[in-house]
Amino acid sequence: MTEDIRALTARLAEEPGSLAFLELGETLRRRGQLDAALKVARGGLSRYPKLVDAHDLTARILCDREDLHAAFEAWAEALRIDPLHSSALKGIAFLYFRAGDAVAARQFLERALEADPDDPAIPAALGRLVVAPPSASNEAAAASTPTASAAPESSAAAADRAEINVVLADGQGMRLRGTLHDKGDRDRSDAVAAELAGVAKEAGRTARFLELGGWESIAIESPDGHLVVRAPMSETALLVARGNDVPMAQLHLLAERAAGEARAWLERGR
Repeated sequence: MTEDIRALTARLAEEPGSLAFLELGETLRRRGQLDAALKVARGGLSRYPKLVDAHDLTARILCDREDLHAAFEAWAEALRIDPLHSSALKGIAFLYFRAGDAVAARQFLERALEADPDDPAIPAALGRLVVAPPSASNEAAAASTPTASAAPESSAAAADRAEINVVLADGQGMRLRGTLHDKGDRDRSDAVAAELAGVAKEAGRTARFLELGGWESIAIESPDGHLVVRAPMSETALLVARGNDVPMAQLHLLAERAAGEARAWLERGR
């Protein structure tokens, strides 16, 4: 055990509540001691579940372990805590790049640049993203998240390209766009749109009653699938539905992207 690891381990043993676990976990990760690094990171997370840097560290370790499905969830959790955390944004961009979704990768890199305009790695990654295909050398992929190792496509990233059910409705419950089918492949789009209007209104009333301000999203988990409802604009509601093969953290990001596309469509006048 090297001196720096020994000193950090001793400090953490003396002060279990210390944030030294971040430095220790990163040091272990850089030295390839990934099992020990993950144990340290998860121990820190158990004490500081809302610490965004702890989720980011965990994601980078998982990425190095080639567990990209879990890494995606860890970075998504970091972004729920801090939507402008540049390292997490770069990490998600990296995963989308490896999945072959250059459009999504660019979107997250651009958000990372807005969050940290002084990071020289982000413009470089954006420049390479234009010319580098998904199967190109790992150099371009690593540029979008310098701390993550190259890895094959994860099941979570692959699921992002799978078909999702999306329905956009107006405030009167009229379907504006999208389709949704039940397990029997019957089209339930219009019926769901009619219900969405009521769900959105009830969410608004509940938020006002509890003095929470406006509502942003509603998440529903069931044995048969996951649902997320968002409001792209006032008097609209968007439902994104997937089976349990897609983690809720990933579905939130898919819903965010779908809401952005719906907002742009609505602003163009449909």
